[in-house]
Amino acid sequence: MEDLAPVFEVSEVRREGDRVVYVGRPRASPSTVESELAPLFYERGFDLQLAARSGNRAPRHVLVATRRSIGIDGIPWKNIALAFATVLTTLYAGTVWYHIDVTADPLNLLRAWPFSLAILTILGVHEFGHYVTSRIHRVDASLPYFIPIPPPFGTAGAIIRMRGRIPSRKALLDIGASGPLAGIVATVVVTVIGLSLDPIAVPRSVATSDAARIEFAEPLLLRGLAWLTGQPLSYADPTKQLHPLVFAGWLGMLVTFLNLLPVGQLDGGHVLRALAGPRQETVAAAIPAVLFGFAGVLLLFGDVSVEVGIWFVWGVFTTALAFFGPATPMRETPLDRKRQAIGLLTFLVGALCFMPVPFRIIV
Repeated sequence: MEDLAPVFEVSEVRREGDRVVYVGRPRASPSTVESELAPLFYERGFDLQLAARSGNRAPRHVLVATRRSIGIDGIPWKNIALAFATVLTTLYAGTVWYHIDVTADPLNLLRAWPFSLAILTILGVHEFGHYVTSRIHRVDASLPYFIPIPPPFGTAGAIIRMRGRIPSRKALLDIGASGPLAGIVATVVVTVIGLSLDPIAVPRSVATSDAARIEFAEPLLLRGLAWLTGQPLSYADPTKQLHPLVFAGWLGMLVTFLNLLPVGQLDGGHVLRALAGPRQETVAAAIPAVLFGFAGVLLLFGDVSVEVGIWFVWGVFTTALAFFGPATPMRETPLDRKRQAIGLLTFLVGALCFMPVPFRIIV
């Protein structure tokens, strides 16, 4: 009670199920009461919320302390269903890159399993990096939700839902950076394996077709891996194509860069919020304008058209993310040098994955 007294005067304490309720009067603003007392309760395994309740005579304020639950309750059917759907869509997307015909025999879909496994491994390692560090810092988080979409990608990535409050900037940095850093390791491994495998034979009817084709950009990380392994990133012979695992690695790099945009509750938003504190919101507010401006410059001065649509779409998306704001840690203690270095390394990884125009449509 003495710990609460400076910001909240308690007149009654009672239990309501698994919660402890403190009835009383705030001695500071609601945000100050929560920011001062939330860490105290967090250390004892409780989440805290200040609320107003109507009484017989006048509204009363209560502090509600709810025991924090970490872990999985029951079978996560939604996660399982989305993961299964993403297996199917990435298998189908893989048939495009392997040039597998599934019309005659639908079971040919299974021949694209290396591509599907590579994509799911990259995304899974990324999201479980977040999940494991969330558990280490005792922050409640869901298992990954995979997002299935049609080819050529087969997936729009994966997310985990943070249900608990972040205790400190240190925890926020660890949770935000662990996903991209773990995911980029998986991406590098998949890409190197793909570069070492023999190219895929392209049917001559496809190689000589006049139909539109997609040409993918080569981020610095992909070029560096090709140089280190001594492998080409293209072939003069149109009947040869890079192994689909290289494309899986390319997709992992694109997802890494987009996740590291420093806005809202994207990984980059978490990392910058941990590094810069509340000043992160100033940077986040500028990100949509930068993306719209970048798309406009490419449209006016670059040899592109619909390809810049990705930056317009992400301009809209980041506008919404900036509006809802970043995750706010309970403690604003600055980071030590080690974690500052980790944060900067994380953004360096994102820079190595950047592509001004990720793909071009060649007619």
